[in-house]
Amino acid sequence: MTGSEDSPSFRLAYVPGVTPSKWVRIWNERLPDVPLTLHAVSAAEAFDVLRGGDADAGFVRLPVDRTDLSAIPLYTETTVVVVPNDHVVAAVDEVTAEDLADDIVLHPLDDTLDWELLPGRPAIERPATTADAIELVAAGVGLLVVPQSLARLHHRKDLTYRTVTDAPESRVALSWPEDRTTDLVEDLIGIVRGRTVNSSRGRSPSPAQPKSKRPDKGTTPRKPATGKATGKSPRGGSGGPKGAKRGKPRRRS
Repeated sequence: MTGSEDSPSFRLAYVPGVTPSKWVRIWNERLPDVPLTLHAVSAAEAFDVLRGGDADAGFVRLPVDRTDLSAIPLYTETTVVVVPNDHVVAAVDEVTAEDLADDIVLHPLDDTLDWELLPGRPAIERPATTADAIELVAAGVGLLVVPQSLARLHHRKDLTYRTVTDAPESRVALSWPEDRTTDLVEDLIGIVRGRTVNSSRGRSPSPAQPKSKRPDKGTTPRKPATGKATGKSPRGGSGGPKGAKRGKPRRRS
């Protein structure tokens, strides 16, 4: 079997906006003998990295082509619109796509949202990346609708973001090549699903310690002797022979 078992470490890819630190910490606690190597990739190249064997598994954004890749959905993100601090949208808590109808809404080439109909007015050209789009928002060229984690990743003091209630949502998943479902991949699946270290589907637990031997049934444990002779009689005498009679005291003349 190929994959992590032939590698000196487990290689984990992740796309922008995903923070794998919690899972990495648990991995290091449970599998200290298997170093975990993180590999940051763009959302567009993540699947080629997995198929090409450059990573054993990865945190990606759905959808995933299930022809040769397996995937476990993990969570769904809130979608937000990034605006300058002085934009009218900054004065409210949330908006709808219709509220952005009069604004230019940028649509970068690496956008991961599955739009049926883009909100707002289109820009003259599409920015190459989300990072480029953020720069354009700061320059007052337009607005940008993205998963909340990307808004946080590209945070700037002169920009803010608000929830878009009816926009498509982005889902994050753990994915790996189906034909390389190794024991270490199973370990990672157990970690992201919150299984305990002794789960039957996780790594094999440590062997049980032998139990202390108990006395056989019907055998009465021997009790330590009590009331042992100590050289003194029970009455506090001088330790003379048992049953000896005491003589009468002599009268003095």
